[in-house]
Amino acid sequence: MLCSGKKSYFAAALCIITLTSMVTLSYLRLQRLSHLPKIVQEGSRCRGKITNSTITALKDNRTFIISPYFDDRESKVTRVIGIVHHEDVKQLYCWFCCQPDGRIYVSKAKIDVHSDRFGFPYGTADIVCLEPENCDPTHVSIHQSPHGSIDQLPRFEIKNRKAETFSVDFTVCISTMFGNYNNVLQFIQSMEMYKILGVQKVVIYKNNCSHLMEKVLKFYTEEGTVEIIPWPINSHLKVSSKWHFSMDEKHIGYYGQITALNDCIYRNMQRSKFVVLNDADEIILPLKHPDWKTMMSSLQEQNPGTGIFLFENHIFPKTVSTHVFNISSWNTVPGVNILQHVHREPDRKDVFNPRKMIIDPRKVIQTSVHSVLHAYGNSVNVPMDTALIYHCRLPLQGNLPRESLIRDTSLWRYNLSLITNVNKVLYQTIL
Repeated sequence: MLCSGKKSYFAAALCIITLTSMVTLSYLRLQRLSHLPKIVQEGSRCRGKITNSTITALKDNRTFIISPYFDDRESKVTRVIGIVHHEDVKQLYCWFCCQPDGRIYVSKAKIDVHSDRFGFPYGTADIVCLEPENCDPTHVSIHQSPHGSIDQLPRFEIKNRKAETFSVDFTVCISTMFGNYNNVLQFIQSMEMYKILGVQKVVIYKNNCSHLMEKVLKFYTEEGTVEIIPWPINSHLKVSSKWHFSMDEKHIGYYGQITALNDCIYRNMQRSKFVVLNDADEIILPLKHPDWKTMMSSLQEQNPGTGIFLFENHIFPKTVSTHVFNISSWNTVPGVNILQHVHREPDRKDVFNPRKMIIDPRKVIQTSVHSVLHAYGNSVNVPMDTALIYHCRLPLQGNLPRESLIRDTSLWRYNLSLITNVNKVLYQTIL
């Protein structure tokens, strides 16, 4: 018998370790076997309605599918970005249809709910399924059961199936536009600053905005700069405009911002060298370099193997302004003129300044808003003398007198190009 023989503490310990290892290995092997794809139907055809909706509710109404993505960075899997109830959703299956033989395989999914839910019952989830061997499925269906008919299930296209060369250097992901958004002037200024700094694409997850803002978005979409992703999350869940459940007890926080950010990373994984995660009222402002391309080349050279670069947020209160750059034609446009707000709040003692990111999307597995949750490689905090986030919004330290603020005119380095470019957009859209 395995545990017979010399009854010493050493032998007993060795026995326990050996048995534990054997049980663990057997359990892991059984777990892997349970997730391997199994044929459930042969000689069939891929049926079921192909859905093009951004958010699709499954029949349980506790699972919402955003989009599946092919991911072969570790093994050949389909990674589905979704939203699930963190307690109620226990089991999901991927139904793959392999052509031309028509075999339908079912894989048990690993459901990985992201750790940053901030107390809300619904959170972003990766629904991960091993793909069948000798099959490159183009579509997948998600179901609560390994049994049933594929005819009744919605089918989703698996994106990133074909390798692509980078079409752009920088893509900005903005999530989410809601609350009848109407900060038109600041939005245009941010867009034009992004372009000056080297951005070729801005992806916006849009819930709703004003009629005037729609005109501006139409201009940028036709120009080829903006890609709009419809984001009707409030049709499915009770959404909060707050970041934490304790502030507003709804289903999900901040209109599903974290889900949109994760989807945006995978959506641009093969077409953009870098992805920038920030809000429309934030600009990562380089202080040592003229644009993001030269800044990132320098940062990568200094930090080999790093895929996540975090930039410190600094508030420039929109309640404190200067009369410089008071451009009369802009006064009729709703929104903030960022050129007039060049006083930033000082750092607060013992208060952490949140950060936003420029990432290599191929090195990220899961992200939150201010940090990456799982990634390959390292993260680095970019020093403030290299770049900072210019964040023009309501003050966080509203009681500070003006003389306690720090005058910082770094943005004015770009004033000539910015004014010219903003005027061109305004005259083609609003004025």
